[in-house]
Amino acid sequence: MLAVPVLASAMDGTRPTYAPPPPAVSSSSIVQIIFSLLLVLAAIVLVAWLLKRMNLAQQGTAGYLKVIGGVAIGQRERVVLVEIDDIWLVVGVGPGQIRTLHTLPKPAGGASDVTNSSTPPASTDRKFATMLASVISHRPASRKPDAH
Repeated sequence: MLAVPVLASAMDGTRPTYAPPPPAVSSSSIVQIIFSLLLVLAAIVLVAWLLKRMNLAQQGTAGYLKVIGGVAIGQRERVVLVEIDDIWLVVGVGPGQIRTLHTLPKPAGGASDVTNSSTPPASTDRKFATMLASVISHRPASRKPDAH
Protein backbone atom coordinates (compact mmCIF):
# COMPACT_ATOMS: atom_id res chain seq x y z
CA MET A 1 0.00 0.00 0.00
CA LEU A 2 2.79 2.38 0.70
CA ALA A 3 4.48 1.55 -2.57
CA VAL A 4 1.54 2.70 -4.71
CA PRO A 5 1.85 6.45 -4.00
CA VAL A 6 5.62 6.32 -4.37
CA LEU A 7 5.26 4.48 -7.67
CA ALA A 8 2.72 7.01 -8.95
CA SER A 9 4.97 9.98 -8.19
CA ALA A 10 7.96 8.23 -9.78
CA MET A 11 6.01 7.82 -13.04
CA ASP A 12 5.22 11.55 -13.27
CA GLY A 13 8.80 12.51 -12.67
CA THR A 14 7.94 16.02 -11.51
CA ARG A 15 5.42 17.53 -9.23
CA PRO A 16 2.73 19.78 -10.67
CA THR A 17 3.61 23.45 -10.39
CA TYR A 18 1.85 25.48 -7.75
CA ALA A 19 -0.79 27.77 -9.19
CA PRO A 20 -1.99 30.38 -6.67
CA PRO A 21 -5.73 30.88 -6.52
CA PRO A 22 -7.10 33.95 -8.29
CA PRO A 23 -7.46 37.00 -6.05
CA ALA A 24 -10.88 37.35 -4.42
CA VAL A 25 -11.12 41.04 -5.37
CA SER A 26 -9.50 42.32 -8.52
CA SER A 27 -8.69 45.95 -9.27
CA SER A 28 -11.50 46.16 -11.83
CA SER A 29 -14.06 45.00 -9.26
CA ILE A 30 -12.76 47.59 -6.76
CA VAL A 31 -13.23 50.34 -9.36
CA GLN A 32 -16.74 49.06 -10.07
CA ILE A 33 -17.62 49.05 -6.34
CA ILE A 34 -16.31 52.61 -5.87
CA PHE A 35 -18.21 53.82 -8.93
CA SER A 36 -21.42 52.21 -7.66
CA LEU A 37 -21.03 53.82 -4.23
CA LEU A 38 -20.40 57.24 -5.79
CA LEU A 39 -23.49 56.79 -7.96
CA VAL A 40 -25.64 56.00 -4.89
CA LEU A 41 -24.25 59.02 -3.00
CA ALA A 42 -24.94 61.27 -6.00
CA ALA A 43 -28.52 59.99 -6.13
CA ILE A 44 -29.00 60.78 -2.43
CA VAL A 45 -27.63 64.31 -2.87
CA LEU A 46 -29.83 64.85 -5.94
CA VAL A 47 -32.99 63.76 -4.11
CA ALA A 48 -32.15 65.98 -1.12
CA TRP A 49 -31.55 68.97 -3.43
CA LEU A 50 -34.84 68.35 -5.26
CA LEU A 51 -36.78 68.13 -1.99
CA LYS A 52 -35.22 71.37 -0.81
CA ARG A 53 -36.02 73.11 -4.11
CA MET A 54 -39.61 71.90 -4.13
CA ASN A 55 -39.98 73.02 -0.50
CA LEU A 56 -42.43 70.24 0.30
CA ALA A 57 -42.12 70.62 4.05
CA GLN A 58 -43.52 74.17 4.04
CA GLN A 59 -46.21 73.80 1.38
CA GLY A 60 -48.65 71.56 3.17
CA THR A 61 -52.16 72.43 1.98
CA ALA A 62 -54.11 70.61 4.67
CA GLY A 63 -52.89 72.67 7.65
CA TYR A 64 -54.03 75.95 9.12
CA LEU A 65 -50.59 77.49 8.74
CA LYS A 66 -49.22 78.53 5.34
CA VAL A 67 -45.98 80.32 4.47
CA ILE A 68 -46.79 82.97 1.86
CA GLY A 69 -43.31 84.35 1.26
CA GLY A 70 -39.99 85.19 2.81
CA VAL A 71 -36.92 87.34 2.33
CA ALA A 72 -33.43 86.72 3.68
CA ILE A 73 -32.14 89.83 5.43
CA GLY A 74 -28.89 88.32 6.65
CA GLN A 75 -26.96 85.09 6.60
CA ARG A 76 -29.18 83.49 9.23
CA GLU A 77 -32.10 85.93 9.51
CA ARG A 78 -35.31 86.00 7.48
CA VAL A 79 -38.56 87.94 7.38
CA VAL A 80 -41.44 85.59 6.61
CA LEU A 81 -45.09 86.25 5.78
CA VAL A 82 -47.29 83.56 7.39
CA GLU A 83 -51.03 83.04 6.91
CA ILE A 84 -53.12 81.67 9.78
CA ASP A 85 -56.84 81.48 8.96
CA ASP A 86 -57.73 85.08 7.99
CA ILE A 87 -54.66 86.75 9.49
CA TRP A 88 -51.26 87.42 7.98
CA LEU A 89 -48.27 87.63 10.31
CA VAL A 90 -44.98 89.24 9.40
CA VAL A 91 -42.45 87.24 11.40
CA GLY A 92 -38.74 87.76 11.96
CA VAL A 93 -36.87 84.48 12.15
CA GLY A 94 -33.33 84.27 13.49
CA PRO A 95 -31.15 81.63 15.07
CA GLY A 96 -33.00 80.48 18.16
CA GLN A 97 -35.74 83.12 18.07
CA ILE A 98 -38.93 84.04 16.25
CA ARG A 99 -40.60 87.43 16.69
CA THR A 100 -43.89 88.76 15.37
CA LEU A 101 -43.16 92.02 13.60
CA HIS A 102 -46.65 92.91 12.44
CA THR A 103 -50.16 91.46 12.15
CA LEU A 104 -52.54 92.35 9.32
CA PRO A 105 -55.82 91.00 7.94
CA LYS A 106 -55.76 88.74 4.92
CA PRO A 107 -56.33 90.74 1.69
CA ALA A 108 -59.58 90.26 -0.22
CA GLY A 109 -57.80 88.44 -3.07
CA GLY A 110 -56.20 86.05 -0.59
CA ALA A 111 -52.87 84.32 -0.91
CA SER A 112 -53.67 83.13 -4.43
CA ASP A 113 -52.74 86.56 -5.83
CA VAL A 114 -49.27 86.26 -4.30
CA THR A 115 -48.48 82.55 -4.66
CA ASN A 116 -50.19 81.56 -7.94
CA SER A 117 -49.13 84.53 -10.03
CA SER A 118 -47.36 83.91 -13.30
CA THR A 119 -44.63 86.43 -12.47
CA PRO A 120 -41.07 85.28 -11.95
CA PRO A 121 -39.81 84.81 -8.36
CA ALA A 122 -37.77 88.04 -8.41
CA SER A 123 -40.88 90.17 -8.92
CA THR A 124 -42.72 88.17 -6.24
CA ASP A 125 -39.90 89.01 -3.83
CA ARG A 126 -40.20 92.63 -4.93
CA LYS A 127 -43.95 92.56 -4.18
CA PHE A 128 -43.23 91.20 -0.72
CA ALA A 129 -40.56 93.85 -0.17
CA THR A 130 -42.94 96.66 -1.13
CA MET A 131 -45.67 95.16 1.07
CA LEU A 132 -43.24 94.94 3.98
CA ALA A 133 -42.09 98.52 3.43
CA SER A 134 -45.69 99.77 3.41
CA VAL A 135 -46.46 97.86 6.62
CA ILE A 136 -43.39 99.27 8.33
CA SER A 137 -44.21 102.83 7.21
CA HIS A 138 -47.74 102.52 8.67
CA ARG A 139 -46.50 101.47 12.11
CA PRO A 140 -47.51 103.78 14.95
CA ALA A 141 -44.84 106.31 15.84
CA SER A 142 -45.36 105.77 19.58
CA ARG A 143 -43.54 102.43 19.52
CA LYS A 144 -39.81 102.66 19.96
CA PRO A 145 -37.54 99.98 18.51
CA ASP A 146 -35.90 97.64 20.99
CA ALA A 147 -32.41 98.76 21.95
CA HIS A 148 -30.01 95.84 22.32
